Amino acid sequence: MTSLTQLSQAIHDAPRWHQQDQFQHPDEIKIVPQTGQALGAVVYGLDARKVQSSKTILKLKQALAEHLILIFKQQSLDDLQYLAFSTYFGSIFRPGADTPVLAAQSDSGIPPDVVPVSNAVGQGDYTGHGELTPHADHQWTPLPSFGSLLYAIELPQDGGQTSWINTIKAYDALDEATKVEIDQLQLITYNPFVRRQKTRDQTDDQGYGSSPLYRFKDQPILSHAYPHPLVRTHPESGRKALWLNTHTEVELVNYDDQAGSQLIAKLREHISKPEFAYEHHWEIGDIVFWDNQVTLHSRRPFPADQRRLLKRISLAGSRPF
Repeated sequence: MTSLTQLSQAIHDAPRWHQQDQFQHPDEIKIVPQTGQALGAVVYGLDARKVQSSKTILKLKQALAEHLILIFKQQSLDDLQYLAFSTYFGSIFRPGADTPVLAAQSDSGIPPDVVPVSNAVGQGDYTGHGELTPHADHQWTPLPSFGSLLYAIELPQDGGQTSWINTIKAYDALDEATKVEIDQLQLITYNPFVRRQKTRDQTDDQGYGSSPLYRFKDQPILSHAYPHPLVRTHPESGRKALWLNTHTEVELVNYDDQAGSQLIAKLREHISKPEFAYEHHWEIGDIVFWDNQVTLHSRRPFPADQRRLLKRISLAGSRPF
């Protein structure tokens, strides 16, 4: 018999329904919305190592669609247990080898199922220790990921907090004239990893390289272009969201350069208002599960001599509409 992939092994080894001591009873789980925050709910009583009931998974999926991030506390998982739990919510995100993403492997062009997000030598080194500006993962791909889970293994003493922005709230807060202006626009987000490969001598401690904020038509195109709606509709709730990061190179389709640059700058200033954001102060054992379709996330810098290791699993999505 051939050896199993990591994902297949995770499902093969997952707890079985007949193992009562490994079954998570739905009544043990409590979901508490974060009061006074722009998004998020904390999930208490869940042990991600256990087999979960359909009632629990449905409840968690509904809570994610409502609150946009779920925070699971005090987890203790190996990679296979982490994978088995994550795949209750969707398939693993696997981009094409022609579309570079974080942790894409040199031999296959595809990232591992569990990505170490770390500055710890030998365990990733993918994101360094600098600030990461607000972004949605894989926004430059033809089929961006639906969501991600990030699991805290090792944390610095100073800095390294992660913030999430509720882009539904940001859209709702726009004036009606702006909503009418942008509702039918398409946006191209250019791949920052392609730019990094082509301009390695210009890289900064963020790890993505220097990049213009807006591409004018007389500037070169460095990566494939996949137009997606600037105003994205959540596939479950039907709510609309601004789907725009704050610093990656973008371009509005069939739009005047100067007007497009000014509009994007205006929207980026709007989306960065603190009333749309929640900052998470990590504790070891935290897993944060976020809806990548209607949120942005960012990271505060932390000292280079302090270790930080989190593990990310991203889940496959569909074409934005």
